Amino acid sequence: MNRINKTKFGSYCFKGIPDGCKYCIKGEKLVLFVTGKCATKCFYCPLSKLRKNSSKMWANERECKNVMEVLEEVRESNAKGAGITGGDPLLVLNRTLKYARALKREFGRKFHIHIYLSTKLVTEKNLKQLSSVADEVRFHPENLLDIEKQKEDIEKIKLAGRFFKRKNIGIEVPSFPDKKREIFSFIKKAAVLVSFVNLNELEIGDSNFDYILKKYNVDKNGYTVSGSINSGLWIMKKCAKEKLNLKIHLCTAETKNWHQYKNRLLKHRILSFGKRTEDGTVVYYFISKDKNKKNFDKIKEKIKKSEGYYDGRKNRIILNKKFVAEYSNFIITRAEEYPTWDGIEAEREDI
Repeated sequence: MNRINKTKFGSYCFKGIPDGCKYCIKGEKLVLFVTGKCATKCFYCPLSKLRKNSSKMWANERECKNVMEVLEEVRESNAKGAGITGGDPLLVLNRTLKYARALKREFGRKFHIHIYLSTKLVTEKNLKQLSSVADEVRFHPENLLDIEKQKEDIEKIKLAGRFFKRKNIGIEVPSFPDKKREIFSFIKKAAVLVSFVNLNELEIGDSNFDYILKKYNVDKNGYTVSGSINSGLWIMKKCAKEKLNLKIHLCTAETKNWHQYKNRLLKHRILSFGKRTEDGTVVYYFISKDKNKKNFDKIKEKIKKSEGYYDGRKNRIILNKKFVAEYSNFIITRAEEYPTWDGIEAEREDI
């Protein structure tokens, strides 16, 4: 496959897709966010204000404080692997190693782990430690856009070859509309050291919003940068013309939001008596304590298992739809919500 292809999940690829991405697209990867702190301070960083510069850790949408909570999230999301990200995982290397080891220990060596690293803190020592738990390493070059300094990052990436096979080493960078030549320059220099390149459509977050608006035009959808995909395609064509021996994947916002995320929702466990929609959300009919304070505890004690289920996290009784009519004396709520830990509601109404 030596031509650029558009995939059925909204991205573009040349010579194939790295293993870590295959898991992600299927919705089979846990996103383990080990820290929001980062030494690189990229001007375009799209992290939310909630996570940026924070030392808190998240597994998907769930804030976690210990190994047990992370393992629970893996089970609830039916993940077959994890992508470790930040911030910069190297800033909390001991934490990164601790949780990666726990995942491998609990779910086995086949549990696929890929990790994102800024080159700034990369050393031979920390790469050696990570090689015992990471199946795939993805570098974000500190000097990607500075052609004069790119060689400094190349030397850092070269170290990975001592501990990882070339097929498991890659680069992951945003596709800037106005920096395609600098990005291609870096890829060409690193081509003998890595086996794949991931180009990400440039997205807007609440923490980089002001900067992006000053520098770039925004697409009609309001959250991607105009020209980012075209820039990525230009880079891919240049790599093909130069016959670089690389897998190149241009991951679009559509891929992340309408395929990767949706597929993860569809694999996520749901509560009893919920009905999953095609989009991965779940519809529940329930009696909540806040709207039925007077008799809620009595219902909770007497309701049969076939009729309802007590959801302690949201302090509500989820009803089997077949028995909704039998509880018409109470305020019953119908809600469509995400099956993730935060349980954000897409819509709700009292019936």
